[in-house]
Amino acid sequence: MTRRTQIIGVIPARWASTRFPGKVLHPLAGRPLLQHVWERCGRCRKLDRVIIATDDERVRAAAEDFGAEVRMTAASHPSGTDRVAEVVQAEGEATHAINVQGDEPLVDPELIDRLAEALIEDPELPMVTAANALRDPETAANPNVVKVVVNTLGDALYFSRSLIPYRRNAGEDPPYYRHHGLYGYSRSFLLQFVAWTPSPLERAEQLEQLRALEHGARIRVLMALEDSMGVDTPEQAEEVERLLERGAA
Repeated sequence: MTRRTQIIGVIPARWASTRFPGKVLHPLAGRPLLQHVWERCGRCRKLDRVIIATDDERVRAAAEDFGAEVRMTAASHPSGTDRVAEVVQAEGEATHAINVQGDEPLVDPELIDRLAEALIEDPELPMVTAANALRDPETAANPNVVKVVVNTLGDALYFSRSLIPYRRNAGEDPPYYRHHGLYGYSRSFLLQFVAWTPSPLERAEQLEQLRALEHGARIRVLMALEDSMGVDTPEQAEEVERLLERGAA
């Protein structure tokens, strides 16, 4: 008997943040930042459920207040991916999961749906993510901006904080792609992924997706038209609030 596909969206949301403690509940245009993310996920056509995963009672209370489904997860998780995996493990019917960052109030619901569709269309695909073209050389050179290079099939070759590919010859204009922190996984791969120990390249770059590549996993990269601005600082929160007040789609 074929198992029915069930895709859940999971939003890891922690209170702690080195640069901006409590940012997931920071008010933006009259609502908590996290609520904007959750509402965007609610506009997706391909998600069967949306669950907020947290280890903080303040986040749980706020999320339940605006109507979200919440699951409390272990405080010991080193990453949001581990938090997503705990939810998937508990949700026995879930065949796939989309990991949506809890600090991206402008995330595109259509892009989330595209990740879900890629997982549905290719049952053998373990992992999918997204990127967009970079046109500003200064942004591309910023180590806080993660870049990805892809092969002709649209799968990731490598992710790096360094500028990749390297431009050796003047006149050459290689494509630069900014990686989005949005991931989709098959259930079996996600649970395997979190069982692996952090890999050498992952530790060097501080990019956990490299763990998948170092174990030979395939990561499909879908191209988006633009980046969805995340919130890492109070200054970025102010900028995003201005966009929301202007009716950012």
